[in-house]
Amino acid sequence: MKKFSSLMAEQTLLPIIQAKTPEEGVLLAKAMQDSGLHLVEVVLRTEASLEALIAIKKELPDLIVGAGTVIDTQILQKALEAGSDFIVTPAVSGHLLSELAKLDIPVLPGVSTTGEILQAYEYGFMEQKLFPASLAGGAPFLSALSSVFRDVSFCPTGGINGANKADFLSLPNVFAAGGTWMVPKDLLAAQDWAGITEACRLAQQ
Repeated sequence: MKKFSSLMAEQTLLPIIQAKTPEEGVLLAKAMQDSGLHLVEVVLRTEASLEALIAIKKELPDLIVGAGTVIDTQILQKALEAGSDFIVTPAVSGHLLSELAKLDIPVLPGVSTTGEILQAYEYGFMEQKLFPASLAGGAPFLSALSSVFRDVSFCPTGGINGANKADFLSLPNVFAAGGTWMVPKDLLAAQDWAGITEACRLAQQ
């Protein structure tokens, strides 16, 4: 099973794209890429999200693009057909994990409790997403897990921002942190792509 962190390389931010249109998705992904980011997650939460993922992969072939918010096998199949480079889920079930374990692309299953962490671990997932991180115990919870699940590392998302990202990234069992905070809503509304590039660049410091 290929590790998700192998795609991340030195990148410690997992930027999330939730586009209203495919065109917006491409422009946002381009702004992120211009900041030095080489991997993005497109969450499949809107009607346009799947088309946005396809458009981003077509227009920005050097960018690693994956699908998020994969909650069932139907969405999973659509994400795979769209050419997703990786899969991220917000939660897990035995059925979904069994399908995810068959894939030959990296997967980041979402967990929020010790029971779910153990379940994903039993299916072979040594890298998991804590979601929603801020409500599931935050950095103290992940710190406490390090001595129990010693082989599992995490990418927390949900409630991560510029003020607390260092609390998470300083933990030895955290390899990245995800979210949308690096794209200020006012800049997105104004379609200030240069401003978004600069915000993403600052978020990586």
